[in-house]
Amino acid sequence: MLNKENIYYCGLELNRASEQRKDAHWLDRQWRHNQCRIYLLHENRNLMRWNRDSNEMPVAVSHQRVETEAILPIFESMVFLGLDKDVPLFAADLSARDESDLLNLPGDQDLIDLREAGWLLSNQEAALLAYARGLLYWNKHNRYCSNCGSIAESRQGGHLRLCSSQQCGRMHFPRTDPAVIMLVEDLSDPGTPRCLLGRNSRFPERLVSTLAGFVDPLESLEETVVREVFEEAGVHVDRVSYQASQPWPFPSSIMLGFRARAISTEIKVDGVEIAEAHWFTPDQLKTFGEWGDGGEGYCLPRRDSIARYLIESWMNEVG
Repeated sequence: MLNKENIYYCGLELNRASEQRKDAHWLDRQWRHNQCRIYLLHENRNLMRWNRDSNEMPVAVSHQRVETEAILPIFESMVFLGLDKDVPLFAADLSARDESDLLNLPGDQDLIDLREAGWLLSNQEAALLAYARGLLYWNKHNRYCSNCGSIAESRQGGHLRLCSSQQCGRMHFPRTDPAVIMLVEDLSDPGTPRCLLGRNSRFPERLVSTLAGFVDPLESLEETVVREVFEEAGVHVDRVSYQASQPWPFPSSIMLGFRARAISTEIKVDGVEIAEAHWFTPDQLKTFGEWGDGGEGYCLPRRDSIARYLIESWMNEVG
């Protein structure tokens, strides 16, 4: 099994100050702190420094609050991320402004989709930018109370939205959509273990990955694994075992990783959601290219995905 520290967007070493952020006066003091730093986003893209023509890896960009005062009055959402030692960290969605306002701030920077560069960042920077993206996304899409339609006001640094209606007053907390993702193995021939990978119709032509799907209401995670594998590939499974999890802010999921044993091997895809699915041996997987490498033949999922973790963990175990 690979070290779970290899799973991106996890293990953020940040004090989220869950209790302190409930105090509006404390939050205001953090905002006015002379070392306060802000991570800015525009249309779900994070500010980073990245020269694609060099061998340098991308780096997350933040700004001191005083550097951003000219453009901050117009923002869609502002959230408190936590404390990095004693330094308060915030994030702001400035999609309401022209993107040039962000790019003209001090320093060399660009607006980059985390899905493009996340796997090239350090684990901590990837986790921090994912946290900022996910929390801002939820605030942007939950401005109104789902119970009565009144404005829902931001509280606790964006970790709570409170209905403004005195008759309602419902509290809304950030939502995460649970989804299972599973490595299905066929061990019917002990000398030739195989795993099941498929290509979703939305995937690039060469990409194959583990199967995945959202959890239905009143369904256990194990039941979801069994159902989704059959629905997507026509394969029956048992021995469902948990492996690891990963926050996935694209836009707001938690990926719950499993392994399952196939008890049937005939594959039947619908050709609509799943374009193709096949059994692959470890030796075949070793010949696959990398996501985005421009090569030929099948390629593996991105290195920042739990799908890649599940595949590589299985390969390490079975050879």
